[in-house]
Amino acid sequence: MSQYLAEFLGTFFLILIGGGVVAGVVLKDSKAFGSGWNTIVVSWGLAVTFAIYGVGSISGAHINPAVTLGFAFVGEFPWAKVPGYVLSQIAGAFCGAGIVWIFYIPLWSKTDDKISKLATFATVPAIRSYVHNLISEIIGTAVLIFSLLFIGTTNFTEGLNPLVVGALIMVIGFALGGTTGFAINPARDLGPRLAHYLLPIMGKGGSDWRYAWVPILGPILGSFLGASCYQLLYKNDFQIRYGIVMALIAGILISVVVSNIQSQKNQHHG
Repeated sequence: MSQYLAEFLGTFFLILIGGGVVAGVVLKDSKAFGSGWNTIVVSWGLAVTFAIYGVGSISGAHINPAVTLGFAFVGEFPWAKVPGYVLSQIAGAFCGAGIVWIFYIPLWSKTDDKISKLATFATVPAIRSYVHNLISEIIGTAVLIFSLLFIGTTNFTEGLNPLVVGALIMVIGFALGGTTGFAINPARDLGPRLAHYLLPIMGKGGSDWRYAWVPILGPILGSFLGASCYQLLYKNDFQIRYGIVMALIAGILISVVVSNIQSQKNQHHG
């Protein structure tokens, strides 16, 4: 099996299981209806675990453009393979979402809430605030990439590594996922969002393309940040591009904090 096919299959499995669980939780008349956020977070973590078991020995199981880009940014992965990996991941996510749609065909008409239907495919923020949503995705993905890189320096008992990574996904979901639904993966959002846009889903609404840039740009910036922090702290490797990334994101964070302080002052005086 080629590495690109492995990335396609790994991401396909990730979305089939992860998206399938979300559908089961949010679509009415499903036996899993209403089982909640804990079910979703644990299931996404397990989906990542088994995707790694499935294709990790072939492609490294990036199953996420943020992982591929972050590793390439610090020289842990060849840039020549990046386009093929990313396209394979997006295609796998799209096809996985398509199977979720087919599997749940009897239930789409039972659910009136268009946002719930969209959430089966793509992330939907709890509170829409583009800058804050972007920061959530940057921080969540930075934690993911930073952790993956230092996990890679640890010798685990054979076969344990995928479980550790799955646990990492769960921890990120519980701690940092409540604001945006923790895409932390551009393919996980873009591929299924395209499927939502193209498929004849009963009673669907819009695909919310105005928000779609957040779970793409946020994880990319977060991957560069996490990888840069790892290189600086663990490798003592300072390069100009790492400093630029950290300065850019620090600027975003500072501007948001200042804006919030100013807003609170205005409200107090008002």
